[in-house]
Amino acid sequence: DVHDLADVAAEAGAPLTLGVGGGEAIGAAFGETIEGDLARAESIAVPITLVLLVLVFGGLLAGALPLFVGMIATLGTFLSLYVIGSLTDVSIFAINLTTALGLGLAIDYSLFIVSRYREELHAGRNVEGAVVRAVETAGRTIAIGALTVAVSLSALLVFPQYFLRSFAYAGIAVVLTAMVASLVSLPALLSVVGTRIDSLRILRRRHQHREEQGFWYRTATQVMRRPITVAVAAVAVLLLLGSPFLGVKFGSPDARMLPESDPARITSEALQRDFAGDASESFPIVVEDIDGEPRAVLTDLASGVSDLDGVDRVETATGTFAGGASVAPSGPESARYVDGDAGWLSVVPSVEMGSDAGESMVGAVRDLDVDAETLVGGQTAELIDSRNSIASRLPLALGIIAVTTTVLLFLLSGSLLVPLKAMVLNLLSLTATFGAMVWIFQDGNLSGLLDFTATGAIDTTTPILMFCIAFGLSMDYEVFLLSRIKEEHDRTGDNDHAVALGLERTGRIVTAAAVLLSVTFFAFGTSGVSFIKMFGIGLAIAVLMDAFVIRGLLVPAFMKLAGNANWWAPGPLRRLHDRIGIIESEPLAAADGEAGVE
Repeated sequence: DVHDLADVAAEAGAPLTLGVGGGEAIGAAFGETIEGDLARAESIAVPITLVLLVLVFGGLLAGALPLFVGMIATLGTFLSLYVIGSLTDVSIFAINLTTALGLGLAIDYSLFIVSRYREELHAGRNVEGAVVRAVETAGRTIAIGALTVAVSLSALLVFPQYFLRSFAYAGIAVVLTAMVASLVSLPALLSVVGTRIDSLRILRRRHQHREEQGFWYRTATQVMRRPITVAVAAVAVLLLLGSPFLGVKFGSPDARMLPESDPARITSEALQRDFAGDASESFPIVVEDIDGEPRAVLTDLASGVSDLDGVDRVETATGTFAGGASVAPSGPESARYVDGDAGWLSVVPSVEMGSDAGESMVGAVRDLDVDAETLVGGQTAELIDSRNSIASRLPLALGIIAVTTTVLLFLLSGSLLVPLKAMVLNLLSLTATFGAMVWIFQDGNLSGLLDFTATGAIDTTTPILMFCIAFGLSMDYEVFLLSRIKEEHDRTGDNDHAVALGLERTGRIVTAAAVLLSVTFFAFGTSGVSFIKMFGIGLAIAVLMDAFVIRGLLVPAFMKLAGNANWWAPGPLRRLHDRIGIIESEPLAAADGEAGVE
């Protein structure tokens, strides 16, 4: 057991120093580090989130409600993870990130509900009417948004890696938990709080103004005056930020993702630095269905493998081989290398297995002409096979996301252009995010400030996982903004006014929600494991990029350019939407009172 060996190492006194390295020790170190990271991240995120919520709403009570619902959702998240973990394997990485996702989404969804509830109260409704109306409007939007996030995560189920599949199981459960907590627990709390929602104020109410004088209304109007200029400039900047992704290099997690002081990392680096060949990165070659004398076949194969570039030595049933020749006879342990008509070799590399040289060496081994079935194991072979399997399933995953997102947004908007525009803009936002991740975590920029060691590669599954999570979150905000624009367009038929008013009514809420969610993700960016750090910082950048650049600039620019075509659909689809579409039953008149957030 790795922990028993670590205890022995810790108890060993001078002059003997013991260190435990290798895959098992590194995996155990990942788990122990992440457990501490979770508690630290929550201790950072919760107080900052409470302060921001109070600033957003101007009062303690209104600000505390979303955080309270977030705590309920977090408890539900742990329960769902416990149930899922009892049925299937769940990656230790999934626990951290889905916890952050559940807490952040619950707070975001609650922010939408509370904001709409206050807006309805200030528009003259009573408590019961305001609660019902908030759930009918913001609640409907939350349900659709949560469904889009869940759909994006469900695309991970098409990949064979249990790591990605566990994120799908856990992520879908967490999103649904956050949705239920916001749509069930929060309305009940609002009914109890009633008109006291604005009590315990610590900030004075702002002077109220007409919505047409608001910051986001004026921003949208200015953008729509020069839509081509704004769109070209913003797209050019996003593409420039995304350009580092063209040089992405995929690799596998290794000891360098642990803190420099971690014993497993120290031991692994010492093996690579101070010893000929890296035994900790040795990998097996299994030979099955041998046609002939097994030891003779294993000898020939060991000789051939040991002569390849990047191989230090090969150990098998007939001894140790290096440079194409036997350098040591077999010992008592050699019997473990052969069993009937099957056997195996242990290959000790002289190159870093995560490098191009390591991949080339594995490819050369697989290309050897052997009169038997050979199977190559080890981290690098897993990386190559994983990369190929992801590439083969990627079109299906993207197709699931594209089709389901288009259907959901069509049911909401009745348009074919709006879903297409939403997907294009989200892809632009994610391109910039991926470029930043390569520039920071692969190339090592800001590594000193962020306290991590750049490995020169990005884990193969990282872009897929980040894409599904960030795309879902982006669509979440898209649904919230689109529902308000559609609401106003149905009332007035004025495209430009509907876009500007929709942005005014959602701008502060969406940006506040994005900042709150990014705080949670940034808190997980303090992790000692660079893999978790990358996810936390990457998702935070994606959320902020989407809220400020996409929603604030590109959405009004593109919707202005499209004009009334935004709401076009062929006759048959229009009639279908009239029958089954998600249609607002009672358009909300423009509120003259206080907006939902301060």
